[in-house]
Parts: sequence; structure tokens; C-alpha cells
Amino acid sequence: MNLPEPSSVHRVGIIGAGTIGASWAAYFLARGMEVQAWDPAPDGEAALRAFVAGAWPVLEGLDAVVDGATPDRLAFHSGPAAAIEGVEFVQESAPEKLDVKRALYAEIDAVLPDGVVMSSSTSGLIMSELQAGFSNAARFVVGHPFNPPHLIPLVEVVGGTDTSATVVDWTIGFYDAHGKKAIRLNHEAPGHLVNRLQAALWREAMDAVLTGLASVEDVDDAIKYGPGLRLSAMGPFELCHLAGGPGGFSNFLDHFGDALQHWMDDMRTVELTPEVRTKLKALVAEAIGERAFASVAAERDTLMLPVLSTLARTRREHGLY
Repeated sequence: MNLPEPSSVHRVGIIGAGTIGASWAAYFLARGMEVQAWDPAPDGEAALRAFVAGAWPVLEGLDAVVDGATPDRLAFHSGPAAAIEGVEFVQESAPEKLDVKRALYAEIDAVLPDGVVMSSSTSGLIMSELQAGFSNAARFVVGHPFNPPHLIPLVEVVGGTDTSATVVDWTIGFYDAHGKKAIRLNHEAPGHLVNRLQAALWREAMDAVLTGLASVEDVDDAIKYGPGLRLSAMGPFELCHLAGGPGGFSNFLDHFGDALQHWMDDMRTVELTPEVRTKLKALVAEAIGERAFASVAAERDTLMLPVLSTLARTRREHGLY
């Protein structure tokens, strides 16, 4: 399979320029690439350019804009075929619906340039089902980012049944070469890895407010001012290793294993029935109050930027990343 050198890619196609696709576009532009985008929304181009304009100062503040990069390298096209003509990589971020993506894949499959990988931002669909029957299925792969991808480094990569192992390796190399932190999933699973980890936390958060253990506000504060701070620097197994003291993870399990088993046994499945959804919506709406969506998003970014900047600088200085 004749694929380009991952670090040499300079022109990418963005298929679907909603929240995730627009964020990808901003990121690739900041990396000095040319971006060819398409989105079916009537205001797709205006919304995309507005997003990039808003993200650019943030990326500059993180020193994430390479020399010579400019948002002027963004071109918007009238259809997916035009958007991927002449590109060296495609990032697909269409709506999270199997039939919608497969219809789009049929269009892309017919015109995908030779030697070009198409990576899907799907947050939980199975690539084997998405790619089945297409002639270029070997070059279709999942590259699921962590929202928002122009700020968060993580991308989880997994191939489908028909994906070439070479393509999986290449895709990981591509993201890593362009400033991301790619992780390899060894097999497919609904929700991949990250969303399954998040779902476990969401389940317990929902159960806590549904059973009256704590308010929505206090559940959020429990994460923000507690484990969330540690999790910004280390993963769960590293933290468990430290919790075991000098004896490490082995000592952690020996000392806390029984208690951990008791806690896990007490966890319940949350059934998202219509009644439960209605209750959760009301509780969260009350907690959010009058804060507009844009202000909550801006608060997230404002609080994340110093953390991202500090972590990136510290990891570079100490060779940790």
C-alpha cells in the first residue's frame, strides 16, 4: 500500500464541519496544513470560518500555531468529492448515524484518491459496520478525538475487520507526527475506550443524583476539585500504583481490593427510561441555571488552557511526552 510519509501530509479534507469537524479544521490549519472542507448545512461555510476565527487566538495562546500557519488556507467546497480532491488525508466527522455515514462513505469510496486514508471521528460506531462492502475499506479507520480536538491531544485509533494493519499504524503515526497523542485499540467495542470509561463515571454521577446521594452541583464539584485534578496528570493505573505506597499497585490491590470489590458490587445499572431522562434533564437544567451554553463552553476553555499549557511545557522540559 503506497501511503505518504505521515509527517509530510500538508493537505487534508474535512468531511462534516460541525462541532467536531470545525475543531479538526482549526487544528490542522494551525499545524500549517491546507484544509479543504465540506458540510451540508446551509450556513456551513460561515459557521466553519467563524469557529476557526474564534479558535485561532486560543491556539496561538497555547503556542500551537506553527510558523507560517494561517486560517487563509481554508477552502470550502460544494460537495464531498470536491473537498477530498487532491488531499493526502481525510477526517470524516459526519453525524453519528450508521445510515448517514454509510451513504456518505459510498460517495467518498467512489472518488477517494489512491494512497489516502479516511479516518472517522465516530464516537462509538463500529468501523467494521461502517466500511463493509466498500472497495476502499482497507483504508477506512477510526480516529476518534477527545472534544474539542483543536485543544485536547488524545485520538483513539482502531481499525475494522477490513482495515489494513498498515493503515492503523500509519494513522497513529500521522496523528503523533502532527502533535496529537494517539492510542491504539486492539479490537473494536461500542464507544471505543474513552467513552466507555466516561460512561462508567456518568453512570455513577447519574445514580448519585437520582438516589439523592448528592446534588448535581456537588457531583460536578467532587470531580473538578478532587480526582479531576489528578487525572489531568496521570491515568487511573498510575494513580492506583501511587495509592499503594512504595509497594505500588500490588500493595494497592492487597490493601484496598476487598473495599473496591464492595463498592463495585454496590453500583447499579441506570436505566435511562423516559421518566429518568425527564428527571435528569430537570436536575441539570436547574444546576446550570441561567448560564448560556456559550458561556459554559467559554468557561471550560478558559479553565483548561492554563492546564494544557502547563502540562505541555512541563512534559517537554522533562521529556515526559
